[in-house]
Amino acid sequence: MAEIPVQDLKTTPLNARHIALSGRMVPFGGYALPVQYPTGIMAEHKWTREHAGLFDVSHMGPSFLMLKDKTGDAEADHAAIAALIEPLICGDIKGLKPGQIRYTLLLNPDGGAIDDLMIARPLDSAWAGTLYIVVNAGTKDGDWAHIEAAAGGKAVLNRADNCGLLALQGPDAVAVMAAIVPEATELGFMQYGSFKWNGTTLVVARSGYTGEDGFEILVEPEFAQAFWDVLLADERVKPIGLGARDSLRLEAGLPLYGHDLNETISPTEAGLNFAISKRRREVADFPGASRILKEFAGDLSRVRVGLLVDGAPAREGAEILDSTGAVVGVVTSGGFAPTLARAIALAFVPPALATPGTKLGVSVRGRVQTAEVAPTPFVPHRYFRKAKI
Repeated sequence: MAEIPVQDLKTTPLNARHIALSGRMVPFGGYALPVQYPTGIMAEHKWTREHAGLFDVSHMGPSFLMLKDKTGDAEADHAAIAALIEPLICGDIKGLKPGQIRYTLLLNPDGGAIDDLMIARPLDSAWAGTLYIVVNAGTKDGDWAHIEAAAGGKAVLNRADNCGLLALQGPDAVAVMAAIVPEATELGFMQYGSFKWNGTTLVVARSGYTGEDGFEILVEPEFAQAFWDVLLADERVKPIGLGARDSLRLEAGLPLYGHDLNETISPTEAGLNFAISKRRREVADFPGASRILKEFAGDLSRVRVGLLVDGAPAREGAEILDSTGAVVGVVTSGGFAPTLARAIALAFVPPALATPGTKLGVSVRGRVQTAEVAPTPFVPHRYFRKAKI
């Protein structure tokens, strides 16, 4: 299929800023987005690990699912909205506390991942009966249609993908935010809230997809450039493109939908057992429960692993070989890890070959390179966790 010219793609509210900063714009998820800025992917990656990187992730799918008929009882209204979304996912949304975010997966009837997503319960009881939901860019239209159909007219889904969604990530992120939205720094990992800034309301989540501490901030489109400018005015912050975002999430061992997750891959195969909430496992009331619970008990034919690869990076689709030369798996994400100064990959292999330290081969451009199964994350996460709220 011919690639869509950049000029024919959707743009985010920050498009003019990327062009002014000489970002190299490429097609991604139907949008024109910067893959890198003039300093390059390696420098951007290292800056995020050492300071604070600013990413435009406005192509993602933020939305609000809002109960139509509220009772005014915060717990009852939350239970009602949770009951609409839970039949589609494997996470416990009813059990969310105010201000808490949960990572979960939309599943098909066979237990395969339609998408992975974040679902959050508002802190303010005035918003009870609402869920803040963020889905992936490439699947958002289908995801939202799926959710709306399940809501059956009992809730309305309000898209917010016309807004700016900015990710500020890295060890200096909290200090930068402290000077701009100090109240947001009280959040812990996987918590969110709404905060006033210069006449608008920001929706701030302490989360991200780099393995670093940081925030994702939803801002109204007419305020997005001003907020971007305020963040970049801090010398600890630099703009970061899609290239470094991918290498950071790969070092963090985080799956990318469409690569390490798809509609044939279950959460258990993908190493995401934590996303299958205990209550949901006990009642087995989520899509594909019969398959997934068997896999949860160990009945698996493949699992996702990390690989340390000697030599050139093994890219998606590279075959994995056992000691006899037989093909036993495939790489789903791979690249160079700047922090480790070596090639790494995520891949699927049989459980018998998933033990860290197992030696394997990877076919790269017709040559077999040695690889070793390694625990993930490759680079330790540095999330800021508080006592549960």
